[in-house]
Amino acid sequence: MTSVEEDRPRALLAGASSRWVRLLPWGVAFVLCVALLPTTIQVLTADYGLNGGLASALAVAQSAPLLLAVVRPLRAWCVIFAADAAGALALLTVDFEERLLWPFPPMEIVGYIGLCVALALRERRRTLLLVWLATAGANAGLGFVAPHGTDAMSLLLTILSGVTLLLAAALRERYEAQRRLAEQETISEAERGRRTLLEERARIARELHDVVAHHMSVITVQADTAAYRLDGLPPDVQEEFTSIAATARESLGEMRRLLGVLRNEEAQGELVPQPGLTRIGQLVEATVRAGVPVEFTPCDADVPEAVGLSAYRIVQEALANVVRHAPGAPTRVSVSESASEDGARLIVLVVNGPPPEPSAAPLEEGDTGHGLVGMRERVRLVGGTLDTGPLPDGGFRVAALLPLTEKDLT
Repeated sequence: MTSVEEDRPRALLAGASSRWVRLLPWGVAFVLCVALLPTTIQVLTADYGLNGGLASALAVAQSAPLLLAVVRPLRAWCVIFAADAAGALALLTVDFEERLLWPFPPMEIVGYIGLCVALALRERRRTLLLVWLATAGANAGLGFVAPHGTDAMSLLLTILSGVTLLLAAALRERYEAQRRLAEQETISEAERGRRTLLEERARIARELHDVVAHHMSVITVQADTAAYRLDGLPPDVQEEFTSIAATARESLGEMRRLLGVLRNEEAQGELVPQPGLTRIGQLVEATVRAGVPVEFTPCDADVPEAVGLSAYRIVQEALANVVRHAPGAPTRVSVSESASEDGARLIVLVVNGPPPEPSAAPLEEGDTGHGLVGMRERVRLVGGTLDTGPLPDGGFRVAALLPLTEKDLT
């Protein structure tokens, strides 16, 4: 099925987004065919004195293939080229006035130029060069049997076809270059987004390692010291604690080996303890010093470290976006705990209004959206939801709902 679809001819400009552009080649071919067919018959019979039946046959052969040129321009050229050459030879059998063009009357030149445009939009450079050489060769060859001698007008088809092929091919190649450039830009943007997502995931994995490693270390220490802290432990219980400690140490070693793969030379600063809810106040203070008025509502809830880390990073990225894209905008940061039938939730809300001076340019012009990618990954990691978007007054809202119960986190 695929090979059949690949072999099926496509019309010229079939890939255009506009329906009218896709129909344009068919419309032009139809108009040329309808206009040239009766005109050719009339001119060949009335002006050149050719037999009506022969003139009709030549007119059909020279005009009808223009419709085929929309999907198969090279095949249409073969038919029209042969018909034009046959028409030139047929005109040698009649006596026509010297003022009339030969070997190719004006109607044939018009149709041939339209055909050259179709060829240039579809065929390769080598094919176009061979087409022009064949045209020039036929024109020059017929010049040796010209009934009234040769002049500059007899080379009109050679000149016009060459110019048409050159210009149309140049326009097509320019369009193809722009299309490929647009595709590469789209691919590059997709790759940048994918790379940002992978980098953010690796960063989250490094941070979670530090969180989980702390708990694993606590488990190891508690299991190792259980025999000294608890009197009268049976031997089998001591062996159980020893096994727990060994398993915890082995798991911790595996995690450290994984961390060695995830960390790079630029990530050495991430070895410090990971921040949580208690550090959000410091973020707000730093943002205020940067010139952004921030109203902060803290939360003293005891939350899992992974959730606290995610909340901190979400607020950090949201405030950074305010500084970059809406400097000076009044901002409200709220972290609160909510209980419902589905379990406890941590609500993180960052809302900023429009900047005080709308005419002033932001500190950063483009918006890649990469910060939002990191927010979504962190929220997805803990099983929460994220809602972001602009506000009617020109501000922006970031709202995250993070589960606090162990059931939701798993």
